[in-house]
This record gives sequence, C-alpha cells and structure tokens, in this order.
Amino acid sequence: MVTQEQMEQWVLDFDYWEICDQCCMNLFEKTNFAYYKATGWSSRTEEFVKRAGFVLMARLAVSDKKADDSRFEQFFPILVREAYDERNFVKKAVNWALRQIGKRNLALNKKAIEIAMVIRKIDSSSAKWIASDAIRELSGEAVQKRVRKK
Repeated sequence: MVTQEQMEQWVLDFDYWEICDQCCMNLFEKTNFAYYKATGWSSRTEEFVKRAGFVLMARLAVSDKKADDSRFEQFFPILVREAYDERNFVKKAVNWALRQIGKRNLALNKKAIEIAMVIRKIDSSSAKWIASDAIRELSGEAVQKRVRKK
C-alpha cells in the first residue's frame, strides 16, 4: 500500500544508517517500485537517499529469487559510477550491493569480480576499498563453494 510519493517523503527523513537499512529491507524492497527507486536514488546527492538506493540493490539481490540476472547486471555501471563516493555510509552500501549481487550465482559472481577489478582502477580510496573487500569475499573459498553449487 506504500506509494512512490510516500517513499520519496520518507527517504528524505533518513538520518541514520539503521533506519535507512531497516526501512529498505522490511518495506521498500517489497514494493513494485524497488528496482526503479534503487536506480534513481543511487544517483542522488543526499547521503542516506543514495545509501537507500544501494541497500535496495543489496536486498533485492538476496530476496528476489526469481529475478533474471539482467535485473542485477543493470546495477553494475551504477556501482562503478558511484564507487568514488568517500562517504562511509555510501561506500559501505556500494560494497554491500556488489557483494550480494556476486553471491547470487556463478555467472554474476564472475561479473561482479570483473566489475570490482574495474572499480579498483578508479583513483579513489573509497573505490579501492570497495573493490578490495568485494574481491576478497567473492573470490574466497566459502563464496566460491556456494555459487558453484547453484
């Protein structure tokens, strides 16, 4: 029953990461607008609005079990574009989205690692952290074992 207008009003009130994450995970991801908002909010300048976009990407990667890989591949250019953002709550959310997409299956894992390699070349300490952390987890034994089973 949540409207896009309500989502826009509420997202502007986010001023703490946990409120942002909980609202996205427990409500916004369940709307028909979740993919649209993830994409749109990711390019906004407000810290917690931008974070909300990436939190939605991460959560959709986990919860939308029936989604085609292309739904998540559309996020890769956005992750590259925003990896330079040095704000802690944004860079952690970009990293989270990249890692969750890369855990969906073997094909997305390989693509996420490739995107992380691209991000690592960006001249930004944030981008280098995002990439290094994602590569470490996505190429690690535990994740590789899990995606090979899918």
